[in-house]
Amino acid sequence: MASQPAFAPWTDPQAKPLIRFEAVSKRFGDFTAVDRVSLSIHKGEIFSLLGASGCGKTTLLRMLAGFETPSEGRIFIDGIDITNVPPYERPVNMMFQSYALFPHMTVEGNIAFGLKQDRLPKDVIAERTRAVLDLVQMGKFANRKPHQLSGGQRQRVALARALAKEPKVLLLDEPLGALDKKLREATQLELVNIQDRVGVTFVMVTHDQEEAMTMSSRIGVMNAGGIQQVGTPIDIYEYPESRFVADFIGAANMFEARVAGDRDGRLVVHCPELAHDLTIDHAAPLAAGTPVTVMVRPEKVAITRDMPAEGLNWAEGVVSDIAYLGDVSIFHVRLASGHKIEALQTNRRHTDEQKLTWDDKVYLGWHPANALVLTK
Repeated sequence: MASQPAFAPWTDPQAKPLIRFEAVSKRFGDFTAVDRVSLSIHKGEIFSLLGASGCGKTTLLRMLAGFETPSEGRIFIDGIDITNVPPYERPVNMMFQSYALFPHMTVEGNIAFGLKQDRLPKDVIAERTRAVLDLVQMGKFANRKPHQLSGGQRQRVALARALAKEPKVLLLDEPLGALDKKLREATQLELVNIQDRVGVTFVMVTHDQEEAMTMSSRIGVMNAGGIQQVGTPIDIYEYPESRFVADFIGAANMFEARVAGDRDGRLVVHCPELAHDLTIDHAAPLAAGTPVTVMVRPEKVAITRDMPAEGLNWAEGVVSDIAYLGDVSIFHVRLASGHKIEALQTNRRHTDEQKLTWDDKVYLGWHPANALVLTK
């Protein structure tokens, strides 16, 4: 999260998390939606639960909101067990993907509604409503109805309404899913800045990897009801702990291999899909013969007509497909074994003296430090 580069309370063993899930499970009949999840989230985080449909992320969020009760386990907020506390007594508020605004009420009325339900004094309601409208830059639209607003403006009103009740935790269920790509990208950074100013802890559910990577202090990658890995966006992308996470987050080239030994402090692996061994910077010792998966990201792979410099890992093949995306081009290179490798090239110039095209013979090269060995 670019706005808070030094924010990392999870690295402090003395820091107490604001939210704790302790071995939480949720079953619907014979189906286990959430399977013994233990997770800690700290005050001030934007924490994303990221995964495909059906992975359990929304069920986990609904249990935190109080809309579902765990089949097993406990949930704590600020040290208090809220497992069986009804939703309206929890220090949380939820912002839904649909925004759920009242169509017959003005923007101001929508924001004030929850405060009136709490029977707050009129002056407090007016002050808070005005403050959150200013926060989301919607003050001049206070008297409009939701149908008179754009999608991005409705999203801001929903956020203001959620923040007006001053929750300790704001839950966001696919908050930007209804926006178009350009507006979604702009709103991501806007949400981060607003959260930074108000200091409320955000817990967000999303299937959008880019959204999670852009906004989050940390990400919990979910699959089949369990948490596969928790880490910062850099941790998740650069140092995935399993093949599933590596494959789910971004594009990845994968090679099945076996450990052959070590050379000059680097791991040597034999990969049947290549005609030679690979060398990889890998700290933990692995016994010869251990089956592993080698992962290297496409942007770490250089593509040229010439043999890479000595010391680099390399492969030789033929360009089978090219995806031109404007700022970058993605080359799909087919090796003699039939295996395909992706290489990403930044389009820095309008023309290139060594412009590559379909069926060209090319070499791919990557540094031993830019590959990762996965053992699960």
